[in-house]
Amino acid sequence: MIAATDRTPLGRSFFDRPVLDVAPDLLGRVLVRNTPDGPIELRLTEVEAYAGPADPGSHAYRGRTDRNAVMFGPPGHVYVYFTYGMWHCMNLVCGPEGTASAVLLRAGQITAGADLARKHRRTSRRDTDLAQGPARLATALDVDRALDGSDACSEDPDGSPFRILTGTPPAPDTIRNGPRTGVGGDGAAHPWRFWTDADPTVSPYRPHTPRKRRS
Repeated sequence: MIAATDRTPLGRSFFDRPVLDVAPDLLGRVLVRNTPDGPIELRLTEVEAYAGPADPGSHAYRGRTDRNAVMFGPPGHVYVYFTYGMWHCMNLVCGPEGTASAVLLRAGQITAGADLARKHRRTSRRDTDLAQGPARLATALDVDRALDGSDACSEDPDGSPFRILTGTPPAPDTIRNGPRTGVGGDGAAHPWRFWTDADPTVSPYRPHTPRKRRS
């Protein structure tokens, strides 16, 4: 568990900033997921920034759809999407309403509620890989599309499935950045993946691999 002095919830103003300011500043913050069986807490160690319509790698690049509508809403809300027909991924919306920027939560360390996380991730061999990657993170926290649009900055924390606590940000000289995992095309070169150096929960980097067309 983190120290009590680090448990101040982050307000909406934290997320109402440019995505490239918010993303590295989320490292070391603590995500609280309130499940029906109890809370799970996770210290963020890896994130990726997606800059809305200005970013070819973003789901919002071609405009608003039913799927990405939450990205265009107020900052501090949770955007959950379903990918590859089997996995969910969790993002935090940031920037002024309408900008559609968001931070993908890629990895973290479970700091409380590990027993619950293990029940959700029964194939995990070590606690360090419980949330090592965005799909694993969402699975460990029992996150799916039903939670899309949740307010992580609600003034009634008991009424929301999520809170973000101040936590303990890493020293600036331990923060690294590089290309985003699996992003191709014009967005491939953006060094918008941020992680805490040498943290065992950080996921391995994988470049984009074009899908082969079926003949």
